[in-house]
Order: sequence, then structure tokens, then C-alpha cells
Amino acid sequence: MEGSYDHAAGAPRDYRKSLKTAIIVTFLFLVVEVAGGFLAGSLALVSDAGHMFSDVLALLLALVALVLAEELPTPERTYGYHRAEIFAAFVNALLLIAVSVVLLYEAWQRMQNPAPVAGGLMLLVAVIGLAVNAGVVWLLHGSSSLNVRSAFLHVVGDTVSSVGVIAGAVWITITGQSIVDPLLSFVITVVIIVTAVRILRETVTILLQFTPPSVDFDAVVADMTSVSGVDGVHHVHLWSLCSDINVLDAHVYSCERDVSRIEAIKREIKERLKKYSILHSTLEFECEECKECSVVGPVGNHSQE
Repeated sequence: MEGSYDHAAGAPRDYRKSLKTAIIVTFLFLVVEVAGGFLAGSLALVSDAGHMFSDVLALLLALVALVLAEELPTPERTYGYHRAEIFAAFVNALLLIAVSVVLLYEAWQRMQNPAPVAGGLMLLVAVIGLAVNAGVVWLLHGSSSLNVRSAFLHVVGDTVSSVGVIAGAVWITITGQSIVDPLLSFVITVVIIVTAVRILRETVTILLQFTPPSVDFDAVVADMTSVSGVDGVHHVHLWSLCSDINVLDAHVYSCERDVSRIEAIKREIKERLKKYSILHSTLEFECEECKECSVVGPVGNHSQE
């Protein structure tokens, strides 16, 4: 089960339960916000409802991904469904961008032709929205899962937009200047886009099997080569399986001939790799250097004493 440790309760938090609650609450308010947006004539509320809709999808995909990730590996799927959460986060980011494009167009149209807005009703709905979003943020905070974090960031962005909508509603109620409404909608969509691009960048990095940004590749190689009995490493490939599991493949050059000593070296390397969240590693030991590795390079570093 995916979750982070709850020190107060002494057990991992069950994010599946939190996600289910968040989905129900968010969907119910989505209906309220859409109705309130049309009744008040507020594009900002409708824009925020669009964000809420993407929140519902994000939360639903996050829940499905967590359930799939618990499926045991099979001969056909040797890693199980760990990548499901990354794919879900990738889809969430694309949905956010698509929604943002539509909202930007609508905001531009409304700025050209401002329409009257019922500031009082807009304020009431926005205050309820802020309370709902704050509750969902509390439910989802603290997860190390990129998938849950992506859903969490959706809701955080919506919480910020709710604060903006409240401020806009107060201004409209006091001054009657309805141009603030489409301006708020424009700002909200920019926040959505920034969030989506960040998530998209992280997911693409994982899907393309790039070195995790949080891991110093050179430090990993230095840690491996500093183990007693290791004369060099090459063919090092480092990537992420999902948000919290990194994987490494490498050839280890060693002149050790004793099998038990080689096993001890392997255990030491694997233990050192844990601090980089490298939980799966495949180490191939060689007593002779590969010919193609005779030239020192960024992925073929080795040294001899």
C-alpha cells in the first residue's frame, strides 16, 4: 500500500481512502461551482470549476494508479504496474494544459466584452470552494508518490485560485468593476499551466528513463568505485521506475577471485545505493575490462591502481 508514515497513528497513511473522500467532496462542489458560476455570470467561477473538473480526473486517475500499482508482478509484467502512476500523472498534466487553453480563450473574449457579475453569490461560492480545497489539501499532503503529488498540486493550485476569486468577488461587490472577473480567470489559467508543465517535465523524465534529477550520477559512480575491491565501473544506466523507486544496471570491474568476497562487495554496493533510493540494482562483475570501455567517459568511468 502506498502511503507515508503517520507518526501520530504509528502506521502508514492510506491514501486510497483519502483519495476516495477527496473525489466525492470535489465532485459535489464542482456541481455547485458550475451552477454558481452560471447564476452569478462569473467566468472566474466557471474557470475555477474547470480546474475542479481536472482535479476530479487527477484524483480519480491517482486512485486507479494506486490500485493498479499494488498488483503483483507476473511473467508478462515483471515490474507489475509501478509505471501506472507515472502514466496517470502524465495524462493529468496534458488534461490541465487542454483545459487551460480553453479558459484562456474564454477569458480573452470576456475581457473584450465585460459582462455584469453577481459579486455576492460569487463570493459565497468561492468561500465554500476554499474550504473544500483546504480540506482536500490536508487529506493528500505528505505523499512521496509523484502520482498523488500531482493530484495534490492540482488541488493546491485550485486553493490559490479560490483565494483569488474571493478577492475578486469582494472587489466586484464593492466597486461593480466586472472586468476583474476575466482577469482573475486569466491568472488562474496561468497558474494551472505552470503546474502542468512542471508535472509534465517530471513524468517525461521518468518515461524516457533519464537519470533522476534528484540523484547525482557522478556521486553514485564515486560511491561504487570507492568500495574496497572495486577497480572501476562502466555501462552504468540509472533511471526511475516510478516516483520513489530508482533502478541501476552496471558492470563492475574487479580483480577479486574469491566468490564470497565478490558477494560481500556486491552487498556493500547495494547498501550504498539505498541512500539514492536505488532499490533495484543489477551488478555484473567482470575480471577483465570490456574492450569498448577502454576509453574513459562519463558513463564508462573506471580507474586502476
